Amino acid sequence: MSNPLDFSGRVAIVTGAGGGLGRLHALGLAARGAKVVVNDLGGAVDGSGGSVSAAQKVVDEIKAAGGEAIANGASVTDFAAVEAMVQETMDTWGRIDILVNNAGILRDKSFAKMDLADFRLVLDVHLMGSVHTTKAVWPHMVAQKYGRIIMTTSSSGLYGNFGQSNYGAAKMALVGLMQTLSLEGAKSDIRVNCLAPTAATRMTEGLMPQEILDALRPEAVVPAMLVLACQDAPNRTTLCAGAGTYEAAFVTMTNGLHLGLTPDTPERLLERLAEVTDRSGDKVPASGMEQGGNEVSLAMAARGIA
Repeated sequence: MSNPLDFSGRVAIVTGAGGGLGRLHALGLAARGAKVVVNDLGGAVDGSGGSVSAAQKVVDEIKAAGGEAIANGASVTDFAAVEAMVQETMDTWGRIDILVNNAGILRDKSFAKMDLADFRLVLDVHLMGSVHTTKAVWPHMVAQKYGRIIMTTSSSGLYGNFGQSNYGAAKMALVGLMQTLSLEGAKSDIRVNCLAPTAATRMTEGLMPQEILDALRPEAVVPAMLVLACQDAPNRTTLCAGAGTYEAAFVTMTNGLHLGLTPDTPERLLERLAEVTDRSGDKVPASGMEQGGNEVSLAMAARGIA
């Protein structure tokens, strides 16, 4: 067995940690030595209501097991409250090493029937909530030249899911946020990754048969979170986890096909679209610049320019 992951001396903030997967993330980090800020608004699945009591119960669990934790009831949609939470963390423990952006809500409905207010609210909690917390911890991580940030994405964002246009849009946006922040934070050893969990929580009750829910114990996602939060974490990785199975998801680009620009280019593109979308030899671009680089390179080659 390799050396156990040790978070002694590390300080973590876990949002949405009053129950479900967030609670297990907080307990998992604390069990391995991290000091944990258990953040939870204490609302319902749809985001309504709120009470810090859920977070305090998790803090009590951590303390009963010999760990250190504090509760916080800030809404991730309130940047001033998030900044106050981060300042409280710094005042209490002097550093912030790990941020697990886990807070989220559901307002599922087909796009045709969805109220725009529900679309905006889901974006506000998942996307802007993660932006707020990340923005608040970022200068502290830059100053200490260390940070591990996890964005919770979803297969609904990566691949789509009926009735979750708002949720899917928010979750895929977090992948884009991670892609850029992983590049910007690298010089300060701030590693930013995404976690795509499949787990039976109160958000999935009634959506799947019980035997499948039993297999999808949320505890099986925690190892992936710990890997993304540890000192040897990767950077710019989307790790998927569910039922004890772990995968990685990538945004890839095909080799492409140069067709030039002529009056019939649209017709030729449609005719040869299968070649453009052929995934043989596709690649994961190192940054957005690589798409333009590939396009120019094929254009120059077509003109006989090396």
